[in-house]
Amino acid sequence: MYYIHTIEDTINILPINFGQDVNKTALEALRTKYERTLDKELGIIIAVFNVRDVSDGFIMPGDPSTHHNATFDILVFNLEIDEIVVGEVSELADFGCFVRLGPIDGLVHLSQITSDFITYDKKASAFVSKNTGRSLKKGDKVYAKVSSISLKGGLKDAKIALTMRPDGLGKPEWAKEPRRERTSRKPRGRGKR
Repeated sequence: MYYIHTIEDTINILPINFGQDVNKTALEALRTKYERTLDKELGIIIAVFNVRDVSDGFIMPGDPSTHHNATFDILVFNLEIDEIVVGEVSELADFGCFVRLGPIDGLVHLSQITSDFITYDKKASAFVSKNTGRSLKKGDKVYAKVSSISLKGGLKDAKIALTMRPDGLGKPEWAKEPRRERTSRKPRGRGKR
């Protein structure tokens, strides 16, 4: 879910920053460029830190800035399909709930909250299960599985779909409930020939 990667890039230092500590100036420039951005391969970049190996600057014709090569580390958040995540219900809507997963929310569609029939009770501001009495409200801690990830566009267009239907997912207390026996049906088939 959280990973650290080492990156190399060239940064520009504006003339207004000449004479200042080059490592601090480089860190500020890299944070502005990278933090709170989405890289489709690495994930959501949360933080830039440990700037090192800042080269002597070079000048390009017509550009008053100095350009420096630097090596630095980034902290990224990245999910994978079928990964089990822990989050907090951040919002409820008629169509499902949103679960806070670090820097992004994932959507659990109404049909994916539980295997039981569930409805949204606006007065109680909660989802309530018809047969088992399970409830889900804002602030509840839940376990969910990543169903799909769409990283088209930027960070605000990213979409994460989650499910809590499989056994052991959802609120922690749901896993402690006794398992309901499923009714088995006799297989339909042709009789003896």
